[in-house]
Amino acid sequence: MAFWCYILRCSDAKYYTGHTDDLERRIAEHQAGGYCDFTSRRLPAELLWAQNFPTRHEALETELKVKKWSRAKKEALANSDWASLSHFSKPPTERSTIRPPSVSRLRSTRTER
Repeated sequence: MAFWCYILRCSDAKYYTGHTDDLERRIAEHQAGGYCDFTSRRLPAELLWAQNFPTRHEALETELKVKKWSRAKKEALANSDWASLSHFSKPPTERSTIRPPSVSRLRSTRTER
């Protein structure tokens, strides 16, 4: 049985991170409203990223980690942009002054700061 960690992008551009053992069912529950207050107030919500894991523990562990990430890190993860993910994983004082090209693109396309 697979378990999933996922990120939804809500209509107000906020992100919701969760985990489940049935991704299709869980997305349908979010879309129907009433399942989760956060997403119910921000419909429609679309799947931004999902990754399967062999155990619930690993999916939950990933959810709890990703949930704390900045918007930029979540976007880099969703885009499989490993250079930007690495860049935003460092404290601001330790980041290179030369950003990867993808980091500049992320900053210019963001809808919320």
